[in-house]
Amino acid sequence: MLYQFARPFLFALDAETAHDLTLASLRAARALHLPVACDAPEAKPAHVMGLDFPNRIGLAAGLDKNGECIEGLAALGFGHIEIGTVTPRPQPGNPKPRLFRLPLRQAIINRMGFNNHGVDALVANVQQSGYRGILGINIGKNFDTPIERAADDYLACLRKVYAHASYVTVNISSPNTQNLRQLQGESELDALLGALKREQAALAQQHGRNVPLALKIAPDLDEAQIRSIADALRRHRIEAVIVTNTTLSRDGVEHLAYADEAGGLSGAPLFGKATGVLRALAQRLGGEVPLIGVGGVMSGKDARAKLEAGAQLVQLYTGLVYRGPALVQEAVAATKDF
Repeated sequence: MLYQFARPFLFALDAETAHDLTLASLRAARALHLPVACDAPEAKPAHVMGLDFPNRIGLAAGLDKNGECIEGLAALGFGHIEIGTVTPRPQPGNPKPRLFRLPLRQAIINRMGFNNHGVDALVANVQQSGYRGILGINIGKNFDTPIERAADDYLACLRKVYAHASYVTVNISSPNTQNLRQLQGESELDALLGALKREQAALAQQHGRNVPLALKIAPDLDEAQIRSIADALRRHRIEAVIVTNTTLSRDGVEHLAYADEAGGLSGAPLFGKATGVLRALAQRLGGEVPLIGVGGVMSGKDARAKLEAGAQLVQLYTGLVYRGPALVQEAVAATKDF
């Protein structure tokens, strides 16, 4: 309810300014012990990746890149929180402006470019947080790391976040880091996943617990690419796949203001494409690898549709911008008995 009053003010601001102000407000509310918790409907827990999720609805990576608002965001009723994308070294991301709203289609275009304070800062924030729920940490590569050395960055991040994460997501699908999506190619993906699984095994022995790995893929894939990715997931026994990141397509937003801006498109126009890839991958994998559906979830009905297409969990982000915390409760209620 309160968000409906705040939204006109936030939407009058530049999109990135509004984003930063929202996170600052959540941090301040937690510091001052102001009530921010929302009463999420009771739901049947979901057992995925060997973890017990209190409900099937999570926050997608990208909103809290540095892990600065974990408790505040969790209080909105999410069953899990994913933070990042984080890189080994701090980096500013792409030049501003780099975040654009398309309200007529409930969409966003972003070309943030993995702006973050670096993995050490994120780990420090996680350690200071009192959050004890399911925490995913999304890792990537620095923009100036050559693509042929990308594995070095992913391994460096994995080693640093391993002890602090419930699961780790390997982001190879952002369209805003040059050449990153090349890592979805058959040979590149095989090499990267092999290196990560070997390191995961060593870290599991060192820490006495296995932290699952999830792979986040793009929606802009053809049938042959989906088949290749499914085979790699099986071969390397990746514990989950997040379907999908933002799209380079502009279907559904043509001729709108900002539609020609470079970057990835999220929100309502992404739903069909992302859910199509989800459904195709679910059919290809036949239940062997859990799927997490994300992309265009703007209602409880959308969240349930992701589960019906083959997902075990659902994540949202852009819908939260347009609908506010009420969307979390609506999505939990729509999927609570699934």
